[in-house]
Amino acid sequence: MQKIIPFWWFDGNAEEALHFYTSVFKDLKVVNSSRYGDHGPMPKGTLLVATIEIFGQQFSLLNGGSDYKFTPAVSFLINCDDQAEVDYYWDKLSEGGQLEMCGWLRDKFGLSWQVCPTDMLKMINDKDERRVNNVMGAMMKMQKLVIKDLEVAYNK
Repeated sequence: MQKIIPFWWFDGNAEEALHFYTSVFKDLKVVNSSRYGDHGPMPKGTLLVATIEIFGQQFSLLNGGSDYKFTPAVSFLINCDDQAEVDYYWDKLSEGGQLEMCGWLRDKFGLSWQVCPTDMLKMINDKDERRVNNVMGAMMKMQKLVIKDLEVAYNK
């Protein structure tokens, strides 16, 4: 059993979110789920909680009501192997959501994601400060990260 599981609080639309994330993450598995009974803030039969697994990481979705909202102070980083993978997750997760800068976006539920090529992470960990600054400067001008443009900046 995973010791720490991120727990996502939804405002009555956890089941919609579950279907959305299932369409985005092809390997998503529903580990378990339960529904509200006669006692609870949501109608009987409404999804109460579902635990899912994406790339071996578990997350729980809770239909908790309108008390809390997502904030970009917590985000989820997707390490992408190539531009096709960056494009895929950027396009899918941003449908109905909000694009932000530096590879960040908020999906239609307000959950923040960082869609990041693993190559960029290697570039910004380089010991050459000039290269790191060039990559950071290029990244700060982008919404969706473009590997080719980051590589050009890195190799200046």
